Amino acid sequence: MDTINKTQVREFVFSGLTDNGELAPFLFMVFLHVYMVTVVGNIGMMVIVHISSNLHTPMYFFLSYLSLVDVYYSSVITPKMLSDLFSMTKAISFIGCALQFIFFAALICTECLLLANMAYDRYAAICHPLHYVSLMTKNICMYLVVLDFSIGFMQSFVLTSCVFSLQFCGSNLIDHFYCDVPPLLQLSCSDTFSCVMEAVSFVVSCALGPFLVILISYIFIITSILRMKSAEGRRKAFSTCSSHLTCVSVFYVTIFFTYLRSPSNVLKKQNKMTSVLYTVLTPLLNPFIYSLRNQEVKRAIRRILSC
Repeated sequence: MDTINKTQVREFVFSGLTDNGELAPFLFMVFLHVYMVTVVGNIGMMVIVHISSNLHTPMYFFLSYLSLVDVYYSSVITPKMLSDLFSMTKAISFIGCALQFIFFAALICTECLLLANMAYDRYAAICHPLHYVSLMTKNICMYLVVLDFSIGFMQSFVLTSCVFSLQFCGSNLIDHFYCDVPPLLQLSCSDTFSCVMEAVSFVVSCALGPFLVILISYIFIITSILRMKSAEGRRKAFSTCSSHLTCVSVFYVTIFFTYLRSPSNVLKKQNKMTSVLYTVLTPLLNPFIYSLRNQEVKRAIRRILSC
């Protein structure tokens, strides 16, 4: 009996987004259209930044990579979620689960770091306008992007190695619609303390660290804006930050709401819905936030359409 109980599982089964068969076709159509718009919108944003010379600035350089990350991390989760809406088993192999998690965690971490880069860019532009050109050169921007991706994948690899080296010898039912740390740790029959500590380290370095950079940057930015004597200057300065602040707010509110609450049974369905917000809807909203709230992007779109 002990030998059977110690057998490592070869696949996991998701509980899925819903167990209501009548609701599944509606959710499939909604999230299919959301995913298609997400891909088209983010690729469109990358194209607009690439071909519009007035958008060849550090802020839009980071924005193009943010759109790239959004396309990829949405694609890691959404296609599997869509197929599981009509699947009876909702199964994923052990290796498939590990691959899904390593890419998802790496891209989430990279997105947080890119948002921090964009906050620092706004800080340099508003608080140190005379030194902005030397602070945010093309080489420095490329170095920051490479560093973001490197940190994201290194941190994700360490956490994934820890989680998937555990023994999963009981139930293989993941009460979620994708592979994530909390439901996986609940299934393990090993000592999970080291993985919990590694998960805390991941959150601190990939979420809280960038969040502090964003928070401190905007404290200096707001202080500098309030010191401006010109009302028009204050308005322009605030307008250059509004789109980024909106993206940061949507992204971090949904993440904190999901992971900083007690994992009680009553809140599991709510956790799934908030997970949908940052895995499916946030990548959809980012390009529209920048296109609808940013005058430079609007002008670039009008120029492209007029041609």
